[in-house]
Amino acid sequence: MEVEKSTSLPTSLIDKSVFPGDIILDLTSMPDQTIKLGAGLRQDCDVVSAVKYGILRFKKPNKYWVESSQKRYVPSAEDTVLGVVMDAKPDNFLVDIKGPMIAFLPVLAFEGGTRRNIPKFEIGTLLYVRVVKANNCMNPELSCTDASGKAAEFGPLRDGYMFETSTGLARMLLSSPTCPVLEALGKKLSFEIAVGLNGRVWVNASSPSTVILISNAIMRSEFLSAAQQKIMVEKLMQRFQV
Repeated sequence: MEVEKSTSLPTSLIDKSVFPGDIILDLTSMPDQTIKLGAGLRQDCDVVSAVKYGILRFKKPNKYWVESSQKRYVPSAEDTVLGVVMDAKPDNFLVDIKGPMIAFLPVLAFEGGTRRNIPKFEIGTLLYVRVVKANNCMNPELSCTDASGKAAEFGPLRDGYMFETSTGLARMLLSSPTCPVLEALGKKLSFEIAVGLNGRVWVNASSPSTVILISNAIMRSEFLSAAQQKIMVEKLMQRFQV
């Protein structure tokens, strides 16, 4: 959703807990510009309010959303997610992204996509994709390219292991600077990881035991402090003798 108002005035609620009904922005006091509202926010006339409990986040230059830890995922434009191919149609792949509705991935939504080189995905293929369009009235639209039309890191994820977490843990894993549990694991192990904002995580490594260790560490980290996450990783390393 886009709102023709400014975000130039800071809000004291950023990075703090908000509750349903809390007023986030009073747009009447702001000069005209564009802001983007993500999950958990709603505009009523000139007021933006929260519709669920969570932490209010802001991403430059102009996006606000409410971050909460939950199993249910509500798609939002520009989210990066892990999707599972459910079916293939002449013009689209139908993809499960854990949202209220099945998403669709146009067969041409790939770098250099044409009718002559349509990709072939089997049912169950795991894809790393970007949400292009999302609202309450339509199935989300996906793409395997970035905003400039390049493949970047998007596409099928081969081998490895995928597991599900809360959306809050997924955002923590994607945070900057690097999440403590991933930093601790990265100092000891070599692995690949892809995290979707829909609460799905894919891990690939040279051995099954390493994949199991990493998956266990991530799933246990959600409610631990930075120090506790590092201690937990050390104990797992000793247990698995990696």
